[in-house]
Amino acid sequence: MLILRHDDVQQILAERELALIELVGEAYKLHDEGATAVPHSTFLRFPDQPRNRIIGLPAYVGGKSPAAGMKWIASWPGNITAGLARASASIVINDLETGQPTALLEGSVISAKRTAASAALAARLLVREPGPSGVTLIGCGVINLEVLRFLLAALPTLTEVTLFDSDCTRAAAFARDCADLSPTLHVTLAADVGRAVAAHDLVSIATTAAEPHLDLGPARPGTVLHVSLRDLAPATILASQNVVDDADHVCRERTSLHLTELQVGHRDFIDAPIGQILRGTGGFRRDPDRTVVYSPFGLGALDIALAEFVRAAAVERGLGIRVDEFLPVSGGTANPR
Repeated sequence: MLILRHDDVQQILAERELALIELVGEAYKLHDEGATAVPHSTFLRFPDQPRNRIIGLPAYVGGKSPAAGMKWIASWPGNITAGLARASASIVINDLETGQPTALLEGSVISAKRTAASAALAARLLVREPGPSGVTLIGCGVINLEVLRFLLAALPTLTEVTLFDSDCTRAAAFARDCADLSPTLHVTLAADVGRAVAAHDLVSIATTAAEPHLDLGPARPGTVLHVSLRDLAPATILASQNVVDDADHVCRERTSLHLTELQVGHRDFIDAPIGQILRGTGGFRRDPDRTVVYSPFGLGALDIALAEFVRAAAVERGLGIRVDEFLPVSGGTANPR
């Protein structure tokens, strides 16, 4: 068993934004082709802790580097006020010949970067020409910082960022992180969410909201990366073009699209999956008069594709800790030593 710590994973994935965007794009194409297996995520919830959850995402992804495994990710929003990360995760990779687990990876870096790569890929596909000069980030946490990192790689036209967070102190600290990412970025803190949404044609939403709270209103941004999935009211979803990663996955667990489906009784408001757009097989056409909302549920196939990429790189570089007697010896009998 190869164990890869947070710093090992971080080292391998540092400054690989464009490569990861391409890797995520290939995983989406494989998913659209039927070359993945992605069961519904399992949500472990707690009767006395309604905000907290642990999600299990098993998946298989085929292609040139086939892999199977599972991500187990916990979300504890209250950790933020205690100075801890909201999310913590681990990923197991299994050998496809024997089924045995071969690698255990710290998963929060992979989870954040696959989410950001997916958002940046969608932005590159869906933004109107010419490329946007600015982006609004609603929610000043780890995910939107990674989204900004990947957007800067994918959209070189970006020179401005407008921030909004319900916590002004967190927004101010995030602004300093933005400056570290790109010293030439012009960073603005919006006084309210309405002004933030109106500031730019591209908006990324990554909050801990459990219920819809945001009306895009008259601002009508061109492209909304709805990363946190539960922020927009059904009326906004119905007024927009909607691109998803997988309709069956995203219309669950009281996401904005799930609530919309419950309201209208169908999914006709979903225009296309991103894999279909990447493959050019569905005839999706961008309506210049409507906002396009990208709502990725977060497929486990992305986590497994990135985890396998990290595992292979770690073996090549000699990184990580190898535990040779993690599994029983042949025949299922433990080594007597």
